Amino acid sequence: MKRIAVFASGGGTDFQSIIDANERDKFCEITYLIASKEGIGAIDRAKKHGIHTAVFAKKDYPDIEKLYAELTYLLNLNRVDYIVLAGWLKIIPESFVRTFADRIINIHPSLIPSFCGAGMYGLNVHKAVLEYGAKISGCTVHFVNEVPDGGAIIAQRTVEVEDGDTPESLQARILEVEHSLLPECVRKLCEGRIVKDGRKVTVK
Repeated sequence: MKRIAVFASGGGTDFQSIIDANERDKFCEITYLIASKEGIGAIDRAKKHGIHTAVFAKKDYPDIEKLYAELTYLLNLNRVDYIVLAGWLKIIPESFVRTFADRIINIHPSLIPSFCGAGMYGLNVHKAVLEYGAKISGCTVHFVNEVPDGGAIIAQRTVEVEDGDTPESLQARILEVEHSLLPECVRKLCEGRIVKDGRKVTVK
């Protein structure tokens, strides 16, 4: 059974969706929650379910390469097969991406390549969607490469933008979709049902 580490920087609702799906029908071992700071909700969720937690806060390291070097050591020590970014807001250096090439996936709250890249996270994404006047948004699960939100797309789901939407209301509806799409993709990844060939991804 494949072993995963989930990276989170906030409340951890996407993380919880993976926990819940895995408890209903076990498809992986959630080896670690990696948190970007102390005191976040994701840590409480990990503790409740007996999942090991490690905090890698930027303030504790002289530079970002040192942080990710120690993180790499921990992940390799625990034989982690895949990394799932579930609301991870810390910069990831190219060296780390290369080390775990095609083994890191992320969920983004828009239909990539729209409303993504630098600065596009959290409510910023949904504000941009509404300001642009887009009629459809959604979420994307993709592999991580050296370009922010630039990796090959695994799966996408759409959510209609409704009249009177606020960034918060649109975010809430997209989150509901994220909570089904992300664990579904993690399951298929761990079961060997996702095949990547350059930018083309086939989901079996």
